[in-house]
Amino acid sequence: MGDRWNIEVDRSLCIGSAQCVHLVPGAFRLDSGMQSHPAEPETDANERILAAAEGCPVEAIMITLLGSGEPVFPPEE
Repeated sequence: MGDRWNIEVDRSLCIGSAQCVHLVPGAFRLDSGMQSHPAEPETDANERILAAAEGCPVEAIMITLLGSGEPVFPPEE
């Protein structure tokens, strides 16, 4: 069985660029305030979601392993 992730968007950082929505339209949505949020906060590990997090211009998307809370992105320094 593969990893499960918890996806969060820091709304204090999100600038509404919508890059995540364009990269993974089913995983992210913009709300009426033009800020991103995950369609499903708990999801199977997915390379496209990771690419969206890595491509966020303000690193507002955080991914952790479901259960342990271990960071996937951004990685711990």
